[in-house]
Amino acid sequence: MVVPGGSGSLGSWDAKSIVTNMFPLLVVLCAIVLWAGITLEDAEEMLEQYGLLAVMVPTMVDMGGNLGAILSSRLTTRLHLGTTKFDPRDRVLWANVAAVFALAATVFTALALGAWGIGQATGAVLSLGDLLVISLTSGLAVAAIAVVFSFAATYGSYRLGIDPDDTTIPIVTNMVDVFGMVIFIGVSAWVLDFPI
Repeated sequence: MVVPGGSGSLGSWDAKSIVTNMFPLLVVLCAIVLWAGITLEDAEEMLEQYGLLAVMVPTMVDMGGNLGAILSSRLTTRLHLGTTKFDPRDRVLWANVAAVFALAATVFTALALGAWGIGQATGAVLSLGDLLVISLTSGLAVAAIAVVFSFAATYGSYRLGIDPDDTTIPIVTNMVDVFGMVIFIGVSAWVLDFPI
């Protein structure tokens, strides 16, 4: 695939260009991800009081990143094949977005049910309704963020002449980790009326 306005190819495997593009990006992303850790530390008291939330954190963050990675990979593949134009009328793009939201609704419902089952076995105090609201609200918001960053990272990389295969997954997974954690803690505090 030829870069717009350039003479290079997005499909070239040049180690120097990959490192040149990725190193500054990874340094910036590492700094941004610290925010997720700080947010998690600020919510320590709530997570201690409601242990089921602590059980949900890894899956919430991991699945959000996975959703973004799936969409980014699909967009990048279509870009390399020359079958996407980033046109709002492209029905396949909308089908991919719908698939991400359908998968998010399924996975985050299962997460709430699994956490509730663990709570029933351990005597935890969160209701199934609260867990569903927390999991689905957070999960669908994370899916929306994954969609936005997937499109932005893929299109932005393409326009800059950088192979999206090199940039989209790190950008999307890190940004979803950060915003996913902030959203999950915020929604949990709101549903449980817990001051942070």
